[in-house]
Amino acid sequence: MDVRPNQTIYINNLNEKIKKEELKKSLYAIFSQFGQILDIVALKTLKMRGQAFVIFKEIGSASNALRTMQGFPFYDKPMRIAYSKSDSDIVAKLKGTYKERPKKVKPPKPVPGVEEKKDKKKKQTSAENANPNTQTEQPPNQILFLTNLPEETNEMMLSMLFNQFPGFKEVRLVPNRHDIAFVEFTTELQSNAAKEALQGFKITPTHAMKITFAKK
Repeated sequence: MDVRPNQTIYINNLNEKIKKEELKKSLYAIFSQFGQILDIVALKTLKMRGQAFVIFKEIGSASNALRTMQGFPFYDKPMRIAYSKSDSDIVAKLKGTYKERPKKVKPPKPVPGVEEKKDKKKKQTSAENANPNTQTEQPPNQILFLTNLPEETNEMMLSMLFNQFPGFKEVRLVPNRHDIAFVEFTTELQSNAAKEALQGFKITPTHAMKITFAKK
């Protein structure tokens, strides 16, 4: 009866009151730590309510996610996770759509050297942009300051991200500001571990979270 490990995990016992878009974003936020996600399928039909599929690029990511997140309290209900039985259909379809997307992009100029140089320049400029932050880095603090958060960020989402790290105490959102938040840990060492692990974490594909120590 055992389903063979594959890169799609099937989750049920999800909270049915959560809107589909919020559910997908929250699932992305907690599962993308295990590896690249190709897609998340959550249907709100009567038959599929409270269920979702998360499709990873690698089987190892799916296995790790299944082991680590089994029974994880997600919107107050423990998740039940298994490998998907209908892997071939969903993954084949999604891989099909996944492969088709790049075709819409205009083909690059046929001189590979030029493209590489552009990439190098981009990397240099982004590294230069990142440098000022490192120079003005605050001294270690058990409280972290998060910026560049997407509009739909909520306390639950951030708590699920950070409570996987030892010493997590609480998330504090700033009234009338969706893009910043504070996360408190018991010690500076613990906050630093979370900062290193989640620096640049993409809560949504367009928002890479920036983490610094809060000012003392």
